Amino acid sequence: MILEQFPLTALATITTLLVYFFCIAQVGRARVKHGIKPPSVDGPEDFQRVNRVHQNMLEQLVFHLPALWLFAAAWGDLWAGILGAVFAIGRILYARGYYEAAEKRGRGFGISTLASVILLLGALIGVVMTMI
Repeated sequence: MILEQFPLTALATITTLLVYFFCIAQVGRARVKHGIKPPSVDGPEDFQRVNRVHQNMLEQLVFHLPALWLFAAAWGDLWAGILGAVFAIGRILYARGYYEAAEKRGRGFGISTLASVILLLGALIGVVMTMI
């Protein structure tokens, strides 16, 4: 069973999805607070920052989750789980910073992006080594 082989990777995936769900909820709260009716995404800067956190998280998930699982298949659960947790922490820092001011998003963005790039490169190396 996959969960028995990759419990840390599964936990990192769930944690990442919970962070994403939090971002979704924040957009809903900001819509109510600022009176922004769907489908509009235009509004005050406070709303736009909250919405950008959500959109950027979605963009990152498409890149991160496949890289996470391919890395886990190539190198095992422990390091994939650790890098998945680093990604989630980076996304939390990104959101907290961006909610305050756009200029404060950089550290979290860098941490989460670095984790995903390591996962992708590790997955690539693992696939190439398997093929050789």
